[in-house]
Amino acid sequence: MINVGIIGGSGYTAGELIRILMFHPNATIDFVYSTTNAGKPLSIAHHDLLGDIEMNFTDTINPNVNVVFLCLGHGKSKAFLEQNQFASHTKIIDLGNDFRLNKDALFDEKTFIYGLPELNKTKIKKAQYIANPGCFATAIQLALLPLAKNGMLISDVHINATTGSTGAGVALSETSHFSWRNNNMSHYKAFEHQHLGEINQSINQIQANFSNELIFIPNRGDFTRGIFATLYTTIEDSLEDIVAKYETFYAKQPFVTVTTTSINMKQVVQTNKCIISLLKKGNRLLITSIIDNLTKGASGQAIQNMNLMFGLDETTGLHLKPSGF
Repeated sequence: MINVGIIGGSGYTAGELIRILMFHPNATIDFVYSTTNAGKPLSIAHHDLLGDIEMNFTDTINPNVNVVFLCLGHGKSKAFLEQNQFASHTKIIDLGNDFRLNKDALFDEKTFIYGLPELNKTKIKKAQYIANPGCFATAIQLALLPLAKNGMLISDVHINATTGSTGAGVALSETSHFSWRNNNMSHYKAFEHQHLGEINQSINQIQANFSNELIFIPNRGDFTRGIFATLYTTIEDSLEDIVAKYETFYAKQPFVTVTTTSINMKQVVQTNKCIISLLKKGNRLLITSIIDNLTKGASGQAIQNMNLMFGLDETTGLHLKPSGF
């Protein structure tokens, strides 16, 4: 049995980890660390857990757990690891952005592997430290990697992606209040979103000559969870050839489905799936990529990585039903 610790236990990603791990056949939750809620039941922050799990938050850690998930928010994982030591056997999966870029991957004699299973599965299986990808980055990379693998990204890529309110985290801000978000939509960090670095890094990993621009407009949606991303670029190949390349690339990736039919976000919400739809008009290829930002975009992918690191089938505990309607 894999003994699990969760650091930063009161946020959305931690709540999603707890929900999935409660029913994981090979894992048990040892502790959920939160200095603000220490001594209080988990359901004080994650109301849907009431009656499902009898455990309190704690402000102490067990340094000997098999794996620890860091859910501390961006830029806070390094500081936590500098102040807290885990056993030499403990695996660490960071859900923040501290270690995602190659220039940040080496920290305190720990080398973090970028944890996109569809790109780095072999490395993940051997890794002790994982940098879990960002949510937008996951949806966009999965949309583009088959093209990069075949050297087909030869033009700029235009990207428009909308995320739910949980993507902003549990702490309130002006743009996450219900009265602002409801019946509203806006873009933010246009052309300069922080996930562009890891997306470009992954593309160049398999198409080294890619030097075009990713023109990315992220949007805030008035829904709770999910990412709906549309991308278009110029490609001369036929749709049939492109679909074949996508199907080949994802043939052994259980959570990615490729289709030419119209798709909608409810097909993936509350699951670890990514569905990619391909459409071509003239020499323009439209790629639609949909994921749940909290599962495949965060906690579900983190558990997929844990499964790989411990030699389990990567789908273990992740057979989750979408909301559907």
